[in-house]
Amino acid sequence: MDRKKHRIMMVSDFFYPNFGGVENHIYYLSQCLLKLGHKVVVVTHAYGNRSGVRYMTGGLKAYYVPWRPFVMQNSFPTLFPSLPIIRTILIRERITIVHGHQAFSTLCHETLMHSRTMGYRVVFTDHSLYGFSDAGSIHMNKVLQFTLADVSQAICVSHTSKENTVLRSGLPPEKVFVIPNAVDTAMFKPAVVQPSRSEIVIVVISRLVYRKGADLLVEVIPDVCRLHPNVRFIVGGDGPKRVRLEEMREKHSLQDRVEMLGAVPHAQVRSVLISGHIFLNSSLTEAFCIAILEAASCGLLTVSTRVGGVPEVLPDDMIILAEPDPGDMVLAIERAISMLPKVDPQVMHHRMRELYNWHDVAKRTEIVYDRALKCPNQNLLERVSRYLYCGVWAGKLFFLVMIVDFLFWRLLELWQPAEDIEEMPDLTLPHISNKETLQETE
Repeated sequence: MDRKKHRIMMVSDFFYPNFGGVENHIYYLSQCLLKLGHKVVVVTHAYGNRSGVRYMTGGLKAYYVPWRPFVMQNSFPTLFPSLPIIRTILIRERITIVHGHQAFSTLCHETLMHSRTMGYRVVFTDHSLYGFSDAGSIHMNKVLQFTLADVSQAICVSHTSKENTVLRSGLPPEKVFVIPNAVDTAMFKPAVVQPSRSEIVIVVISRLVYRKGADLLVEVIPDVCRLHPNVRFIVGGDGPKRVRLEEMREKHSLQDRVEMLGAVPHAQVRSVLISGHIFLNSSLTEAFCIAILEAASCGLLTVSTRVGGVPEVLPDDMIILAEPDPGDMVLAIERAISMLPKVDPQVMHHRMRELYNWHDVAKRTEIVYDRALKCPNQNLLERVSRYLYCGVWAGKLFFLVMIVDFLFWRLLELWQPAEDIEEMPDLTLPHISNKETLQETE
C-alpha cells in the first residue's frame, strides 16, 4: 500500500550552522524523510549573515527568518508578531504537519501555538530533561504545559525523557511516543589501524559547562593519572568551566597528559575519537546523549554517569555506568581499562549500525505523523478550554493569549487572504532509484 506523503515543517531555534544534538537530529531526520518521499522545510532564526531561504543537501529547504538570537541561540519571545511570517510559510509550502523541536526554543513554542490556531496538526519532540524545583525549571515547565495543552502528538528520545515530559506537562502518556536518536555510522567509523594500547587515551568531547559535569572531570582526571601512569586525556570542547580544567592541569602538572583542544568542529569529531580507546561522559543530566553513540560507532568503550536516559542507550557490554561521584567514576574507568583487550572496534561499529540508524527513526516518525493527522478536528471553544486547566491564573492567561491569537489570525485572513499568497512549486531533483533512496546508512 502506498505510504501517505506528508508536507512537514521542522521548526526550532537550533539548526545549522550551529552544531549540537538537536541540530543534527533535525538535519538527519529531514534528509531521511525526504528520501522517503515527503516534503520537508526547516524554519529557524537567522545566523549572522545567513538569512532568507537556503537549499541544502537532498533539496532540504531552510527558512532563516530574519530574527537575531536573544540569549543562548533563542530568538526573542514576541508571541503575536511572529504569526504573519509563520502563516505565510505554512501557506506557501502547503504544510500538513508542523514538527517543533526542543523545549527551550522560543520559535518552536510560538510556531506550534500559531499552527494550532490555524488548524494544523502539530508534533513536538522533547530532547532534554528538566527539574521541578528551581525557578528556571518551574517557568519552563509552565511554558511547556501551555504549548502541549493542544499538541497532536509528542515524541521523546528515551523512556526517562517521556516520564519527565509527562510529569512536567500533564500530557496523556498515550500521546507520547519514544523514538531514540541515531548516529551516522557512515561518518563515524573506527580507525583502519587501531592506536597502540601501550598508552591508554581517554577522550572527552563535551561542552564544558556545569550540566555536562565539567566539575566532575576536574576531580576525576588527576586521580586517574595518579593511579595509571600510562593514561592520557584528550579534552575537546569549550565553555565557562574550561578555566577550571586549565587550573587543574597546572596545579597537578599534567600539561603533557591532558590535552585541551578547545571547540571541535563536528566534521573533526571522528578524527579525535579514533585517536582514543575510552570515551568519558560525565553529564549530570542527559535525555539521551548522541555523543555516546558516535563514540561507540568509532569503536570506543564508553564510561558514563548513570543519569537520565543514558542507561537506555547502549548494551551493558559497550558501556560502564557510574554514579556522578568522582570515586565511583575512577573505579569505572579502571574497570574499562581492564576490559579493553576484549573490545573489537569493528564488531562494535557493526552492532551500532544495526541498533541505531536514521532511516529507522524516520519510519517510526512517519507513524507519529499518521497518528497526528487522524486526530479529530475541534472547534475553538473545545481547544481553548484545555488551557483553563493549566493553572488558576496561568490557565486564564493562556486562554486569553489563544483568543487574541485567533482574532489576529482572522484579521490577517481578511487583510491578506490565503489565496493571495503564492504557493511555492516543489524543487524537482534528478530521479534516484528507490533502492538507492532507501539504502541503509553504511
